[in-house]
Amino acid sequence: MRIAFYVRVSTERQQQAQTIEQQVALLRAYVADRPDWIVEEQHIFRDDGHTGAKLQRPGLDALRDQAARANFDTVLVTAPDRLARNYVHQMVILEELERHGISVVFIDRPPSDDPHEQLVLQIRGAVAEYERNAEFGISLVMPTPRLCRAGVV
Repeated sequence: MRIAFYVRVSTERQQQAQTIEQQVALLRAYVADRPDWIVEEQHIFRDDGHTGAKLQRPGLDALRDQAARANFDTVLVTAPDRLARNYVHQMVILEELERHGISVVFIDRPPSDDPHEQLVLQIRGAVAEYERNAEFGISLVMPTPRLCRAGVV
């Protein structure tokens, strides 16, 4: 099976927690247990210093381009928040790859077609978006006239 990796860090703080190379090492270790899985260097897509809140990222763009050409069968990612920090973007990417016949495996949780696992994936996507918004102080409160008059939003 032809495998691609996608790795991303966007901030120095994330870089201290887990570097691009540490993510690649985790993905390589995951593949090492599967002798029929093959990873070529040109299929390791990196976004160093790019936010997961945007869909336009050099590494992700290259991955999506090669996915459209069916250059690999599966994409490995350490966790859903490395793929996207916006729930809708995460679903767009996953559905796009699925349309090309490419599966995505998040190695921090075993792949499953179980509806409960799909729900957990969706919740994790929403939590990643919440964490990003909270990190940057973005209000998740819907502005109402009363809150605007009070100067809250």
